[in-house]
Parts: sequence; C-alpha cells; structure tokens
Amino acid sequence: MIDKLHLMEIVKDTLGEGPVYLVGLKVSNDNRINIDLDGDNGVTIDDCINLSREINSKLDRDVEDYELNVSSAGADSPLKLPRQYKRHIGRTLSVDTTDGTHHEAQLVAADDSSITLQTKGTRRQPAEELTFSFSEIRVAHVVVKI
Repeated sequence: MIDKLHLMEIVKDTLGEGPVYLVGLKVSNDNRINIDLDGDNGVTIDDCINLSREINSKLDRDVEDYELNVSSAGADSPLKLPRQYKRHIGRTLSVDTTDGTHHEAQLVAADDSSITLQTKGTRRQPAEELTFSFSEIRVAHVVVKI
C-alpha cells in the first residue's frame, strides 16, 4: 500500500508555500490516490498536471500499482482550511454548526481560529455579526449564485 506520509511529503515539497495548496489527500486500500487542491487565485489544469507528474516521478509503479487523481476542489466542495475562508471574504456562505443551527450570511472576516458572518437585516430583525470558531463549524460551503 502507498505510504500516505511519503505522499504528503512529495506534495508539500512540490507545492511549497506557493499560491496552490493541499486541501485533501486520500489513499484507498487498493491504492487509489485522490488529491484535492485549492489556490489563492484558483487552480489551473497545469497545476494539477505538474503535481501529478512530480508524484509519478517519485513513486515506483513496479513496486506499487496505483491510480492517481489530482484535481481542484470544486465550487461546491466544503471549505476545510482557514486559508480557504480568507480567500472567500465578501462572499455568502452556508454554514452548519455543531449545535445543529444553519446560517447563510456574508463572510466579513476570517483568521486562523474563527470566522465572522454578517446577516442581512430586515425591518423586524436587525443585521448582526455572528462569530464561529472552526471547532464550531460542522460544514461550510460558498453559496454559488447563478
């Protein structure tokens, strides 16, 4: 089976501290490798191809047979890292919290430990700011408007 820690080292060495970063890495029991990337300015096909080529050059198919899929985290993928939240300041998020509540509001701030959402005010309900630590967020998505 593919060593996930070795694979993680290859990815981190290849991406470095650049604008493209690792969001998810899974290795199944039958050596199917799925890598999801995101980027401060998005992810291009070339970003995925370059990482795929680097991984293929560092792994030996004669020793381990594997299937490799490197892709961009899609627009409907959940946000996982503080870096992703920071990138989406100003956009509307759909956030489910660990206490079972759901919020849809504009992301107005994000740091390494929490986010702040600004709700829309109405005649009866004034706008308010809601702050959640990352440990309180069960899942969050960017609301894609069509």
